[in-house]
Amino acid sequence: MRLLVVCLGNICRSPLAEGVLRQRLHDAGLDHRVELDSAGTGNWHVGEPPDPRTVANAARHGVDLTLLRARQLHASDYRRFDWLLCADRSNLSDVRARAPAGATARSALLLEWAGMGQGAEIPDPYTGGPEAFERVWTLVDRAARAVVARLADRTAPIDA
Repeated sequence: MRLLVVCLGNICRSPLAEGVLRQRLHDAGLDHRVELDSAGTGNWHVGEPPDPRTVANAARHGVDLTLLRARQLHASDYRRFDWLLCADRSNLSDVRARAPAGATARSALLLEWAGMGQGAEIPDPYTGGPEAFERVWTLVDRAARAVVARLADRTAPIDA
């Protein structure tokens, strides 16, 4: 399965989700079953590391994001990945609007896809304080654990 996590600038929510998913899959011995990456719909931060507040928050929870670099969503991502998993409805709308002809990837809200509720979104912590980053951690970690549980249960559907 190939998953791309998408947010606005690829410096807060999506790299955190990539890192947490990667860690939880590794811990469960399932990392060989999933290819992961993250991207942003905007190009403001291409080549930059994740926001220092995101890196610090993840590190406090034992997840290392220091090697990640922001990139922008590309047309090729719509064929390379099975799922484009978006942080919020605005990202989802942008992802769907940019889909090129011949796109094969499906798109959804990450939290909804992880089974955390219809329309569930990850709020952007960028303009918030430490509590906003911790709230995003909590949501993303819960989603990652739910995804791992679905993948570990070979009878559970993972395509919807």
